[in-house]
Order: sequence, then C-alpha cells, then structure tokens
Amino acid sequence: MKRFRPLLLLLPLAACGGESIGPMLFVNGGSIMLIGRTPADVVVSAITGSDCSVVHIDSGQPYCRTDIPPALQPFCTRSLGTVDCWTNGPPPQTPAQRQVADSPPPAAAVPRPWYRRL
Repeated sequence: MKRFRPLLLLLPLAACGGESIGPMLFVNGGSIMLIGRTPADVVVSAITGSDCSVVHIDSGQPYCRTDIPPALQPFCTRSLGTVDCWTNGPPPQTPAQRQVADSPPPAAAVPRPWYRRL
C-alpha cells in the first residue's frame, strides 16, 4: 500500500478545472451512496486486490482491508454404511437431506380431542 500513496495524492489534481468540480462531487457522492466507495477507491481496490474505501477511514478503520472470506464447511449426509461429504453445498435432491449432526425434525403436535381439553 505504501507504494501507491503517491498516486493517491495525485488523484485530486485530476479535477483542477473549476467547471469539473460539481460533476465530480456528484459522481463521488452518488457512488459512495450506491457502492460504498468512490471511483478512485474502485481503481485502488482493483490494483491492490484489497477492499479500499474512504468510508473505512471515516469509521476509524484502515483505508484498505484484507478480509479473507471464511472457508465453506462441508455438507455431510448419511449414506449406506458411510458418510458422504460435499464441499460446494448440499446435493440437489428432493426432499432435502439432513446433515449427519442435525437432530431429527420436531414431531408435529397432535391436537387433543375437544373433550380432553375440558
């Protein structure tokens, strides 16, 4: 990130003309509201491969975050004499299978006859 700081200092100079400040503020404000970053943040995020935004600075976080997404947990079901596991989610079946560690669904409550409720 340190090697890109001089580039960040040059970004405001791209709009030195007085007539381009209004549209630039409109585009920056709209993009912050829609995607949470300015067009310059999108470029810096694409170059660095991190999640970079001025909104992070406003909330007291570093400009670029490197959040690693959590690994997918395997989906394991019972099979005949073994356990089958899938890493890309449950297999497409109807009805859906339960995982090995899932408890059975709760039994449906049987309504009592009216004379037992008295």
